[in-house]
Amino acid sequence: MSRPSGTWAGSKGTKIVAVLVSGYHRQVITGLEKKTPVLISTYDNRGPCGYFYIRNSRNTALNPKSRALFGKPVDLVYVGDKSGRLVLGKPIDGKTKLVTAADSSPESFRDPSAPLAGKAGLDAAVAKGLIRRATARDADAWVKAVSSRPSTLDEPPIVGKGVPKPRPPRLRNAYVVLKAFTYPAGLYGAHSATFFIAKGAPAPSGNPGHSVVYDFNTLSCKGPLCRSR
Repeated sequence: MSRPSGTWAGSKGTKIVAVLVSGYHRQVITGLEKKTPVLISTYDNRGPCGYFYIRNSRNTALNPKSRALFGKPVDLVYVGDKSGRLVLGKPIDGKTKLVTAADSSPESFRDPSAPLAGKAGLDAAVAKGLIRRATARDADAWVKAVSSRPSTLDEPPIVGKGVPKPRPPRLRNAYVVLKAFTYPAGLYGAHSATFFIAKGAPAPSGNPGHSVVYDFNTLSCKGPLCRSR
């Protein structure tokens, strides 16, 4: 398993001997009986088996780990569909009743005091007035602010245009930070965002992940996609 979480359900009589769960971030699996041995080894928890993913090809890490843990190589690799559903064995017909153990429910792993992650965390911050959605005006304001400061580039002006201005920041999943704010967890890859820290607003705490942060207080840009002039 390499998804952030999963719930197991099986047909009557199915026996799960043991489960190895891996991935990059925290992983949980629910629906198993408590007596079922489960080993969770991820990048985040620095587990004893390291971390790996299950792909449509190049699953070279699976057999060595399976031999080390179970004494045999992997029989078959199953890859889930876009919905996240994965069927092991024969296709399930409409008459097959699936059962799942109540020993470990999804809710039992939830920490109600923990801040929401990803988009849910951003939506919650918008609702609280800590951040707001960014618009083209915010991107234009950034270009104007950066262009108005003394240039450190030894660059001649272009006839009729002057010194070229920086390109406007991208506005995909973009927000303006208005008050004290903590970056939600999980802002990596496709879940990353763009943040403008408003003039006078404090720098957020937490980890912005792969997000780009434009700070109007320092006129600095931080992040893997910062655009130079």
